[in-house]
Amino acid sequence: MTPHKAFILAAGMGTRMRPYTDTIPKPLVAVAGHSLIDRTLDHLVEAGITDITVNLHYLGKKLEDHLGKRNDVRIRLSYEDELLDTGGGIAKKIAHFGDEPFFVISGDSLWSDGPDGSALQKLNEAWDSDKMDILLLLQSTDSMKLTKGIGDYHLEPDGRAVRSHTQEGTYMFTSIRINKPEIFDGCAQGAFSYLDLMDQAQKRGRLFGLVHDGNWHHISTPEDLDSVNAALKK
Repeated sequence: MTPHKAFILAAGMGTRMRPYTDTIPKPLVAVAGHSLIDRTLDHLVEAGITDITVNLHYLGKKLEDHLGKRNDVRIRLSYEDELLDTGGGIAKKIAHFGDEPFFVISGDSLWSDGPDGSALQKLNEAWDSDKMDILLLLQSTDSMKLTKGIGDYHLEPDGRAVRSHTQEGTYMFTSIRINKPEIFDGCAQGAFSYLDLMDQAQKRGRLFGLVHDGNWHHISTPEDLDSVNAALKK
């Protein structure tokens, strides 16, 4: 069973990106004239994923109006009156995904595919429900020249991902992943971090990683955005 649906996390406050996010939510911040969330949607559509849920909170009406202009993809909106964090936001809509694995992507993700084609399609091809609960797309910190890489994961020879609590790992999690809906079974209602689910999958030996062969940028601050914009303009 391979993913046909996706969840985009777009409810955050984007406080570290101010002043860019004083008037717009972070997913609407533009890179080279194209918003972060539109770039993600373009990747998903190219990979054949056209049923996408997006959660909203901070300046949600602006994001809703923007997404309403897309006519190439079905977008379901999930409003959060109170922020539910990266795990609780997905759990709120988990029934929509049934028993099918699905993509989860942060609304501020920015990546370009490598020479071997679509990163999402490669994740899809690498997905193995028999042995995986979560498959992470990882970026080598050595390849990150425009924004700061944080070594939050190691990879074992068999492809299992292991979190580095000292951030001395070789890879950084890109916030792009495939997961089984079952990982949300038994989760309490309300806010909680998706990282808890990743740690639990690791303990079960069912957290895996795939190394991205293209570029991915960790856009956390205005300086990160300016660095990437300057490089793209060149």
